[in-house]
Amino acid sequence: MFRSRIFTAWFAGALVLWLGLFAAFNDFAFVAAHWQYPAIMVLGAFVAGVTPEGGGAVAFPFLSVFLEIDRGLARDFSLMIQSVGMTSASIFILSNRANDRAAYRPALWFAPVAFAGFAVGMATLQATPVIVIQALFLSLIMTFAIAYAAGALRGDRPALTLARTSSDRALADRALIVATLFTGGMVASLFGTGADIVLYALLVTRFRMQEKIATHLSIITMAAVSLFGFGWRHFVDAGLTADQVRTWLSAYPVVLFMAPLGAFVLHRINTEWMLRGVVALNIFQMLYFNLKDPSVEKLALSAAFSVALFAGFRLLIGARGEARNRAQAGTRRR
Repeated sequence: MFRSRIFTAWFAGALVLWLGLFAAFNDFAFVAAHWQYPAIMVLGAFVAGVTPEGGGAVAFPFLSVFLEIDRGLARDFSLMIQSVGMTSASIFILSNRANDRAAYRPALWFAPVAFAGFAVGMATLQATPVIVIQALFLSLIMTFAIAYAAGALRGDRPALTLARTSSDRALADRALIVATLFTGGMVASLFGTGADIVLYALLVTRFRMQEKIATHLSIITMAAVSLFGFGWRHFVDAGLTADQVRTWLSAYPVVLFMAPLGAFVLHRINTEWMLRGVVALNIFQMLYFNLKDPSVEKLALSAAFSVALFAGFRLLIGARGEARNRAQAGTRRR
């Protein structure tokens, strides 16, 4: 993992920065009292490196649902911690000579569109009831994981291919990407993550990109959104507290290492077993949410969101993949 001089320099520099910030703003007594944050990010950051789900997909429900921490604080922690973990994973990806860096150039225009969605989401969506946000997020990550793990679609294109003409198809493709990224940014303003999930679903379906390339591109884009969101909350909203900074510093070194480790492992394993584990984790989170202080409202929201989202993901990831596989089988028979 440390064969790249660029990544090694980044890792060393980021570690030195953490040591300085930790000495100035944190202490080990605080870490011991808030051990849950670095502990949960061992799993969260690894998931961020090996799957299209960011570390916030673990951090947000753990903090908001299990620990009943304020939804805004859980979102902020997800953004702050991904700004380290997913950035670390992104630098590992971009500095790996085995990867074609040209395949990741779309992130240069993906990110600003998602930034705009995040800013609009911060201005318009923050009054949404917490129970709706929790049910929506848990439904999103659970249905995506199930549809993805069960889907037959496995893309074969090594890069995003867009027609350079002004045809209706070319314009529709660009409009769809912009709408997806803008929506993903709005989603991230609620949860601190999610832009990577909706982007990945689009890339492997409409554009049939290879899974690992699409995963890498979604990680790089979400890393940029996380940095933007972190900066927005600090410089625009002035909404980050001293304790938030200290919890971030408590988990910082964990994600600095674990997220690129996940990206490293992604190159070397069959990810099907990891996907099954993510599915089981997401189902457990949904069950916990509904069984803890159960209510008709929780169940109704979870069911409605899950059915709608699964139908959408299944249509994209499952049905199109099966159609493609049937077409390939027919070609082989001929």
